[in-house]
Amino acid sequence: MNSNAASPAHESSLRLRNFHITFFAIVLGMAGFSLAVQKVGGHDGKGILPALETPATMLVYLTLALFALVGIVYLAKAFRYPEAVKKEFNHPIKMNFFPLIAKVFLVLSIVFLDRDMSISYYFWITGTVLQFVASIVIISIWMRHTHFKIEHVTPGWFIPIVGAIIVPIAGVPHGFIEISWFFFAVGLVFWMALFTIVLYRMMFYSPIPDRLLPTLFILFAPPAIGFIAYAKLAGLMAHGEEPDAFARILYYFSLFMFVLILFKVQILAKINFYLSWWAYSFPLAAKTLASIAMLHMTGEILFRNIALFEFGLLVLVIVMLIFVTLKAIIKAEICVED
Repeated sequence: MNSNAASPAHESSLRLRNFHITFFAIVLGMAGFSLAVQKVGGHDGKGILPALETPATMLVYLTLALFALVGIVYLAKAFRYPEAVKKEFNHPIKMNFFPLIAKVFLVLSIVFLDRDMSISYYFWITGTVLQFVASIVIISIWMRHTHFKIEHVTPGWFIPIVGAIIVPIAGVPHGFIEISWFFFAVGLVFWMALFTIVLYRMMFYSPIPDRLLPTLFILFAPPAIGFIAYAKLAGLMAHGEEPDAFARILYYFSLFMFVLILFKVQILAKINFYLSWWAYSFPLAAKTLASIAMLHMTGEILFRNIALFEFGLLVLVIVMLIFVTLKAIIKAEICVED
């Protein structure tokens, strides 16, 4: 009887131990989705789909609650099983997911730009500091590692540096121009370097494992975010100017990568569910936001149609991800040993 009574407690303990850092990908996906809904809904009936203004507010607070929940559970894991957290951080792939926390703060700072500048400011400060620390620590590990191999490289390696490209989007409105340029420069240069390495790995080495295939969507996120960040830094959005040559290069490269990855959907649809599926969400949100920004700068109906297509795809993906994630939770298929 005692062993039976202890069994549920033991199972719960194992689930906490296996509560992986990748859960923050769910929070980031929902934060990106909230921002996309907010931008599509617009303000005072001036968005592409004005009816989304109220749902956008609900999604923001749902995301905040989810962020708090995941954060509390992961802190509980860190206190109870510090060795498990250390093991994740030393993992050549999982370590790159720790900066997701900084990215959530940075995306939320953008969400609150149109809602409460004070809250946005504190989110931005927190996210920027965490992003700087994460970049220094992880890039230092990359440079002095003893156990990484080319097979470990996946688009997930973009995560530690993509956050740097997000910094200017809220940093410029808050008046931190030079700091924003600093992070943009770091993120952009490291993205170009890593993109070359990732492409080389995919072309000349063994295929990316099924559980990490969804990270292919991350390939079009950096140029999409870079386009928005550059438009902020160059004042293109504030002054309603046409995108310049560099802005167009970033946007159209992200569009090409988006179309290219869509041709891989048939392969992606055949893999089993993993938390890595949430890698579909934020890049789609970023691409949608880039098209909305392009629409505002050019006024071209083409970009309105692209934005609506991308947003519709994002909604479908989010609904699917929520469904399969809840199903996996009910069936106890997540929070298990890898």
